[in-house]
Amino acid sequence: MMEVKPGGIEGIGVEDLVRAGLPPEEARSFHEALKAVVMNGSRGDHLAADGVWRLLSFARLLRPNHPHALHQLLYYTVYARWQGPPPPYWFPSPTHAKCTNLGRLMETHCPKLLGSAYQDPITSFNLFHKFTVDHPEVYWPLVLMELSIVFREGPKCILDTTDTSKPCGTWFSGSSLNIAECCLLSTKYPTKEDDTVAVIWRDEGQDYSSVNKLQLKDLREQVMKVANALELTFAKGDAIAIYMPMTVTAVIIYLAIVLTGCVVVSIADSFVVSEVATRLNVSSAKGIFTQNFVLRGGRRLQLYSRVVEAGSCRAIVIPAVGYELGVPLREYDLSWTDFLSQISHLPRPYYYSPVYMPIESVTNILFSSGTTGEPKAIPWTQLSPIRSAADLWAHIDVQPGDIFCWPTNLGWVVGPILLYSCFLGGATLALYHGSPLGRDFCKFVQDAGVTILGTIPSLVKAWKGNHSTEGIDWTKIKAFGSGGEASNIDDDLWLSSRSYYKPIIECCGGTELAATYIQGSLLQPQAFGAFSTPSMATGFVVLDESGIPYPDDVPCVGEAGLYPLFMGATDRLLNADHHKVYFKGMPKYRGMQLRRHGDLIQRTTGGYFLVHGRADDTMNLGGIKTSSIEIERICDTVDENVMETAAIAIKPGTDGPEQLYIFVVLKQRSNCEREAEQLRRKFSKAIKINLNPLFKVSFVKVVAELPRTASNKLLRRFLRDQIKQELCVQSRL
Repeated sequence: MMEVKPGGIEGIGVEDLVRAGLPPEEARSFHEALKAVVMNGSRGDHLAADGVWRLLSFARLLRPNHPHALHQLLYYTVYARWQGPPPPYWFPSPTHAKCTNLGRLMETHCPKLLGSAYQDPITSFNLFHKFTVDHPEVYWPLVLMELSIVFREGPKCILDTTDTSKPCGTWFSGSSLNIAECCLLSTKYPTKEDDTVAVIWRDEGQDYSSVNKLQLKDLREQVMKVANALELTFAKGDAIAIYMPMTVTAVIIYLAIVLTGCVVVSIADSFVVSEVATRLNVSSAKGIFTQNFVLRGGRRLQLYSRVVEAGSCRAIVIPAVGYELGVPLREYDLSWTDFLSQISHLPRPYYYSPVYMPIESVTNILFSSGTTGEPKAIPWTQLSPIRSAADLWAHIDVQPGDIFCWPTNLGWVVGPILLYSCFLGGATLALYHGSPLGRDFCKFVQDAGVTILGTIPSLVKAWKGNHSTEGIDWTKIKAFGSGGEASNIDDDLWLSSRSYYKPIIECCGGTELAATYIQGSLLQPQAFGAFSTPSMATGFVVLDESGIPYPDDVPCVGEAGLYPLFMGATDRLLNADHHKVYFKGMPKYRGMQLRRHGDLIQRTTGGYFLVHGRADDTMNLGGIKTSSIEIERICDTVDENVMETAAIAIKPGTDGPEQLYIFVVLKQRSNCEREAEQLRRKFSKAIKINLNPLFKVSFVKVVAELPRTASNKLLRRFLRDQIKQELCVQSRL
């Protein structure tokens, strides 16, 4: 990081700009422009740091192609003496605010809903948010009109709270629809014509070819073609898994399964055989769509062979490249070609009449990896996609004409969220068939004209570290989304600067919520790594160690307790007690039993929020939740000399993704330093094979014994404190 100038922005000289990477002549010109911006903007008055940064960002003095050291120099110098809440880097403009989805809705309806208290979308945002929490039955019909939701039978009631067994409420009772049909229909509002580009994509290795495009009409026909083949192969209500990358074909299959009244079982393509088998068994899947292999960075990773090892579930196998599979299939499995050839006799193979279902019908089974033992099987009803699309419509401002890319997988919650947000909101879904880690993906973002780019912090770190965006234009991007793990402030400074400091909307939620409970908003100033508001129509409190809510608007740290009335959240689990998992033991607040989410959350001065990970022993590695016990179960068996292990996750600084640390007690100790490194390699290999190939062990420490309570319970918090103290000492040194 560049040296911060103690004299503030005025103390930056030409020589500092040269040290930051500007050629001398350009440094002199930049210095003159910098002085002019600050002088003209202040007009002789003293400006606070956020006022200075607002001037610099609005003037676009800092360009994406400037050295990152220059961006660092100005940002960290401007905010060197900042006290209080996280410093803002992006500020909403009154004109733009009224053009956002939420701002437009507020301008139309808030004069009536809020009366004389309403001023404008920015000033009145908090007031309107409170209204949506107190009156969700008013808010949700307004949002439904903004999305392409077409009911077969309209709801008799927006919200029914009479059934006490459903603390989340009964929403849109009596209604029926097919949510996949809503994705495929052309609508006047939001604007979705048949010739609208629904999907845009590119295959890895074709990075200098034109991007591929699929219009809405063609997408609808492809989905209906697959739906007809599904009807000849499976029965209504069957659970059918998808275990492959999020390609155009995978999206078509997903929509076709829902269109036929079947249930998607989401399995990430990174899962090992045991994890695939568990998900197939828990969901009672009758079939599985997969590929022969996956192409990643020029390597071929086998998929179909994992399916064969996982069990006898019938597979439909799609070639990753070309038309030939190149692998022998089991007798009862089908190639993609043979699967589709079943409908060759139909007079209208590209037409299918959707199966309409009650709104509470299950359409998708997803899995949480955040518990010990068997993952929770989380059923999404047709309410869940509505909630998903509504959240991104309101917070990230997904609009018709947007091109939305978020590298993910249908096995993770972001996959279905992305799919529904695009197709219900009228945006184009952008997919890259390959690894998102390098320059080729970044070039696709440019060539596809992406306007909204979703990320996870580890991806951003890779792009920044590899200089993947040099010579690439990302200035069409109007907003970024970030989720899955804690953000790194300097990495986000780099990311936002790629598009003239566009906002990064932080998102935190859960599979069981079908959405977020806390986000950023384009109607509020945004700070790196911070959340500015609970999600629309969402309320929560911060609980102290005794389970008592802190007063509203008071800075504090504690576990988040969600208000139970949450449209789209689960009211059941397939393999666990829903009430026990999410409600048992939670305190009541204003007559409501709060819903457990498990995050440790900090409310700062100025109304921002920071999420500090899980309140229990669940850890978040690379955006994927897992538990200490799962890690320890694997590590305990990798070496005969291992007596026991304890796994914890620590953020190395005040921000950034969590890193995995493992304490180990050995039966016989010799050279601890050498043994620790050998065990680190063994642990990493075993975890990648048996749990997830994306996980890695950052540090192993050999200890004489592990701290425990009198009842022999392992005290992981003492281990966390020990590592944090050691990291703090190293930092001071």
